[in-house]
Amino acid sequence: MQSNVFTLSELYHYVSLGVKSKLGKFDNGILIISIDVDVGRKTLGIINQGKNDRNVNDCFNEYTVGRIEGLAFPIFIDLFNDFDIPATFAMRGQLTELDNSIKELFQESVVDHDIGAHGYSHREFASLTRDEAEDELRRIQFGMRKSGIVPQSFVFPKNIVAHLDLLEKYGYKCYRSQGGFVKDCMLISKEGSLFDVHPSLFIAEGSHHRMLERILEISIARKLPFHIWFHLWNFGQNQHDISKCVNRIFKPFFRYAKKRVQSGTLECASMISATNRVIDYLE
Repeated sequence: MQSNVFTLSELYHYVSLGVKSKLGKFDNGILIISIDVDVGRKTLGIINQGKNDRNVNDCFNEYTVGRIEGLAFPIFIDLFNDFDIPATFAMRGQLTELDNSIKELFQESVVDHDIGAHGYSHREFASLTRDEAEDELRRIQFGMRKSGIVPQSFVFPKNIVAHLDLLEKYGYKCYRSQGGFVKDCMLISKEGSLFDVHPSLFIAEGSHHRMLERILEISIARKLPFHIWFHLWNFGQNQHDISKCVNRIFKPFFRYAKKRVQSGTLECASMISATNRVIDYLE
């Protein structure tokens, strides 16, 4: 049985987010969820022949990450369907080389999710020249538009922000900046013509739903955005372990969140829908 011992990170965030959060632009609390899809399909590991592995993960190769994500994707799609909760899925652009791979991943979804971008090859943008970064964004745009997708949300590979002016050029409205103990907060800020949907808390296998509920109450009380994020490979390497984490962490937390939605004190949003709310407020 899972203990009620919270991680140091969760305890820190519970205190910190309640202290340093700024006033939001919402009528109530708002729960934002974003998911980094680093590979998406094990096929990309075969295509890249191990040459791109270290750009994705220090421990797993692309094939392994893609295999785990392939197992996790339908589990999370079912989860969001069950609770009618939208999320931002930041997709690896190279998936567009696999015909309708992105659309196939979402074919069982009855929720209108925000399909954003997570780089083309998952190379860190800060290490790319301007021309290399623009080439990645151009490839994402071309590939996704073939499937009728126009991404407006961007999550930087490895969360290192760079080349923001190019995001503007390619029509993005928002991005998620780098988080961590010092930088995590409950805030959406304007950076030029873009909006930074700041991360609030990273979720992983050791997270506890009760602490998420306590932090969510800060969001509700102060009418602030609570933005949680994770990778699909953060909850185990097989279907059984992933499902156990979903049942232990997400389902009780989502049941709690839906009660707050029903009471009219909370909304659930993707990065782009929350950004559009702020844009409407400013206009």
